[in-house]
Amino acid sequence: MTSILRFVEVFALGTWVGSIIFLSFAVAPGAFMVLSNRHDAGAVVGYSLGQLHWGGIIAGFIYLAALILEQKSLTGWFRAAAFAVILMMALTFSSQYFVSRRMTVLRAEMGLIDSTPLESPLRVEFDSLHRASVRIEVTILLLGLAGLFLTVREIGK
Repeated sequence: MTSILRFVEVFALGTWVGSIIFLSFAVAPGAFMVLSNRHDAGAVVGYSLGQLHWGGIIAGFIYLAALILEQKSLTGWFRAAAFAVILMMALTFSSQYFVSRRMTVLRAEMGLIDSTPLESPLRVEFDSLHRASVRIEVTILLLGLAGLFLTVREIGK
């Protein structure tokens, strides 16, 4: 049973990390290269990011449940990898419910972002939130890589 639970941990976290990498290096650049305008590409990336966020939160719960079952107690929560996953989940939740939600409202208010002047308060706020979103996603990715490394290292002991 321990081997199955460890597999579930690695699979859940690995899937989340892999999804972040795929979105960042394939979906987002591809959308901006293939679609005819930046507005549509942004809509595709925003939708995909929302799906990634939900998938990540679910993967985090699966990871933590498997870890607790493996340890047969709540002591699994006190591992560095578990802390990384909990932090990933918190950042993902914040990004989805605060940053992305506000960006969606701003996109609707501006219409086409590229036609909104750079000095417009709406555009300034949108660009600031976009930078914050990127920083949050990079942090989640780095935490995920660290958590995955720590999980695999623990399995090897």
